[in-house]
Amino acid sequence: MTTDRPLPIPTPETAHFWEGTRVGELRLQSCRDCGKTYFPPRPFCPSCTSRHVEVVRASGRGTLHSYVISQLPAPGFHPPYTIAVVKLDEGPKMMTNIVGTPCDPALLPLDHPVEVTFQAFNDKISLPLFKLAGDAR
Repeated sequence: MTTDRPLPIPTPETAHFWEGTRVGELRLQSCRDCGKTYFPPRPFCPSCTSRHVEVVRASGRGTLHSYVISQLPAPGFHPPYTIAVVKLDEGPKMMTNIVGTPCDPALLPLDHPVEVTFQAFNDKISLPLFKLAGDAR
C-alpha cells in the first residue's frame, strides 16, 4: 500500500511499539518500581524516572477523551477527518484518528468507549487507529 501520509520512523526506544502494531498488538511500557503504565515509549518512567520498565500488551480499549474534526487537507488525509485523544484503559492518553464513524460531533460523544484497530501502510508500519465500540464493555 502506498500513501502520502507521513509515517513514523522506528527508533530503538520505539521498536517494541511498532513491532507490536505490525502484529496487531498495542504495546505500552509499565514501571516495575511505581507501577505506572505510560505512553509514548521511553527508556525511563516519566513518573519516578526509574529505568526498571517492561513492555506490556495493552487491552486496546479506552474512551474518547477529546477530538477535533479537521476540515483542512494534509498529506495523506482528505477532509473531514477526526484527530482524537484516547484515554486508554491502562491510563495513558494517545493521539490518534477515529475511523469508521462519520465526522459529526453528534456521533462522537466524549467518554464513549473506543477500541483499537490497525491499518498497515507497508510491511513495517501499521498505525493504531481507534473506532467507536459498542456500549457494552
